[in-house]
Amino acid sequence: MILPENGSLIGVDLGGTKVAVGRIDGNEPGEIVQKMIPADSKDPVDIINAIIEAINPLFNEHVLGIGIGIPGLVDRDEGIVNDIQNIPSWKEVHLRDILEAYFRVPVYLDNDANCFALGESRFGKGTADFVGLTLGTGMGAGIIKNGFLMPDAQCGSGEFGNIPYLESIYEDYCSGKFFTNKYGVKGEVLAEAASGGDQLALKVFNEFGLHLGNAIKTIKLSVDPCKVIIGGSVAQASTFFQASMWKSIYDFPFPKAIRDFEVIFSEAKNIAVLGAASLYLNRTKQGSCYEKTVEIIKHKLL
Repeated sequence: MILPENGSLIGVDLGGTKVAVGRIDGNEPGEIVQKMIPADSKDPVDIINAIIEAINPLFNEHVLGIGIGIPGLVDRDEGIVNDIQNIPSWKEVHLRDILEAYFRVPVYLDNDANCFALGESRFGKGTADFVGLTLGTGMGAGIIKNGFLMPDAQCGSGEFGNIPYLESIYEDYCSGKFFTNKYGVKGEVLAEAASGGDQLALKVFNEFGLHLGNAIKTIKLSVDPCKVIIGGSVAQASTFFQASMWKSIYDFPFPKAIRDFEVIFSEAKNIAVLGAASLYLNRTKQGSCYEKTVEIIKHKLL
């Protein structure tokens, strides 16, 4: 397939309370819109309608395909969403078939953490071998090996947050849940206090960094990446926990293995939408034409 010069792509980032959609093309700057999802919806149709309503204003005859990042398990081959923890009403939703029937273009689905990693791989600081780690209300990861997402059955690889740790799982210690569950305050509030020199807030972030360092050691021992790239809302407070995170990482059983190991924080804009759009690019890569399309998107959205 040869992509025309005026071809457009749409990327969708589905969250628990809202959906972000971006159209990317070579004729005008990318545009991002957001649509709120009905709170505690019992009907999957409400959420599907919210996705369609968010895509509709940006959809035109130049759109070649749609990529969607899903916060849960996805059957890529069949285009079925099997489970989303923060959208309980979604069980075995045939999302690809529904959206392809409506928009009449190819639709590709994947886990949102995989989309983050793929976005960093194509447009950010990613290399051929790294793990993209998202820290927000939860903890997710996408694994890039040899320049591509690591193959798996149900987008379940990279679920390091569900590995048992201390009295619970890593996610409860290495995401926003740590601040709300243990200290009863949101991470943003603590970050603001820490920026003002509040000693208690700084102590909490120090503790968080030690736990995160342990999680990164587990990732290193599991898939041995050259680099970990961290994104998500919690990553914005990295100034306050980087030192303790590295203190924990340096206590590694194989010191030589982390001699050139990197942990960096994402600075790319709209990376979730870029990653979702990359699902289409990843499936339709055609030499120089693909590379040109990548350059167009990087110029418009980064």
